[in-house]
Amino acid sequence: MLITPAFAQAAGSAGGSSQFLMQLVPFIAIIAIFYFLIIRPQQTRMKQHKEMVASVKRNDTVVTSGGIVGKVTRVIEEEGKEAEVEVQIAENTRVRVVRSTLSDVRRAKEPADDKAVAKTS
Repeated sequence: MLITPAFAQAAGSAGGSSQFLMQLVPFIAIIAIFYFLIIRPQQTRMKQHKEMVASVKRNDTVVTSGGIVGKVTRVIEEEGKEAEVEVQIAENTRVRVVRSTLSDVRRAKEPADDKAVAKTS
């Protein structure tokens, strides 16, 4: 009653900045959770996929994003164009596939050294 409105507003604004910061804490926590649970793992998966696709070589078995499984017969790298691979999906059937559409690369196994196996037996 004796307090004027100007004094009442000034007294309430002293704690306003700390309340504002306390309201931001949940938003900052949500952003941190999204980063560590969603964004960061996705970036690492993208990096691994990029390295896997870049290391494709002849005789590797690949799976395309469409689900086609085949054997790489040729790696085609032309300047100014996206790299492609030629994949044999059946006898006398070869298709050209853009590297970025490969979803999995299964490495060709090294031929077994029969001499080393025979010596140990």
